Amino acid sequence: MSTRAEILRLMSDGAFHSGTDLGKKLGITRAAVCKNVHHLAQSGLEIHRVTGRGYKLDTPLTLLDHSRLLKLLGKSATEIRDRLHLLDEVDSTNRYLSEHVVANADINGTVCISETQLSGRGRRGRSWVATPYCNLMLSMAWRFPGGPGLVSGLSLAAGVALLHALEEYGVSGAGLKWPNDVLWDNRKLAGLLVDVQGEAAGPTLVILGVGINGHISQPDAAHIDQPWVDLQGITGKTTDRNRLSALVMLHLLDMFQLFADKGFAPFREEWQKRHLFHGRRVRLIQGDREFSGTAEGIDETGGLVIRHARNRKVFHSGEVSLRLVRA
Repeated sequence: MSTRAEILRLMSDGAFHSGTDLGKKLGITRAAVCKNVHHLAQSGLEIHRVTGRGYKLDTPLTLLDHSRLLKLLGKSATEIRDRLHLLDEVDSTNRYLSEHVVANADINGTVCISETQLSGRGRRGRSWVATPYCNLMLSMAWRFPGGPGLVSGLSLAAGVALLHALEEYGVSGAGLKWPNDVLWDNRKLAGLLVDVQGEAAGPTLVILGVGINGHISQPDAAHIDQPWVDLQGITGKTTDRNRLSALVMLHLLDMFQLFADKGFAPFREEWQKRHLFHGRRVRLIQGDREFSGTAEGIDETGGLVIRHARNRKVFHSGEVSLRLVRA
């Protein structure tokens, strides 16, 4: 663990810690403490400094812990133990898996989780804003023997799995927005990003990225251009990211295994029931074009079916931005 991470671990309780005490515990100078705290603050964490009292995080946090994660995974820990990559900092968890595990023969269920993500991606080229050490940035890899066409609808199946994980964590009232978002009170709580690599005949490598807002600091919130919410705002408590991570991993493993066996079909009905925009007037933005109509459901591949007058049109993920038509 880096010095910066060690300082953060000591400060994670949200109490004041003097530079002298932190330095003694870690065997470094007060100047080194000050330098590392400054870097932590620059990363997006809100840290208060009070003369005579020391440093204090604006909100307590739970650091990711490899041993606790394995314990929380229970029986599944055996199959994932050597496939769990827990990082302090990375440009992108999806990119990390793509670069480091793509050649592995037994890749299924390989996971990368990072405390800090420098270049996280959302859909349609957007950046994913996440306060370091406060949110969940997780990616899981899976290789399918067939071509890319056989994984149509996987991102929607993953949305159902993510919703189950959040509900088991204790979040109620969340729903899905086609194709890759989880909303709570019409505000974005989580999102998914699927990277697919493969030839037409297969095999196909899928790297699924998950981002969940645990706590977004005020400086980071200023960079988000849509309504959002975080778990701390919903529950009023510090997010237990180890428990949340374990739940997400367990539900994604189940999802991948069922999808590999039966495809999207087992997930289609529940996804439609959980779609917050179902039966509502929507507006789809596709480049410079717009299409308005009523969201009727999804087809067997996960494409969104929109009806306008007597016409029905199917849209596929990655092409459009979906918004409600306000009365």
